[in-house]
Amino acid sequence: MKLWRKPFDHTEVSAKPAKVVINKDRCKGCGYCVEFCPKGALVMSQEMNAKGYLLPKMEDPSKCLGCGFCEAICPDFGICVISSDGKE
Repeated sequence: MKLWRKPFDHTEVSAKPAKVVINKDRCKGCGYCVEFCPKGALVMSQEMNAKGYLLPKMEDPSKCLGCGFCEAICPDFGICVISSDGKE
C-alpha cells in the first residue's frame, strides 16, 4: 500500500537499526528466535558452542526491525537486542 503523504511521526515510528548479541554460553540451540523472527533476519549457523549446540546468527542485519521479540521468546536469556541509541 502506497500512501500519498508521509505521517508526521514517520521518523520516530520507523525501525531503527539494532544489534542482536547472542550469548554463546547461554544458548541451547532451540531455534525459537529463528522460527519466530518476523522478518527472518536470524538463521541457524554451523557454529557450535562449548556444549555442542548449534548457534543462531544474524544473516541480514538490514532485515532486523529491532523489535526485541527474539529476546523476549528466548527461554535461556541468550539474546540481547541493543538499539542504535545504546538502549537495551
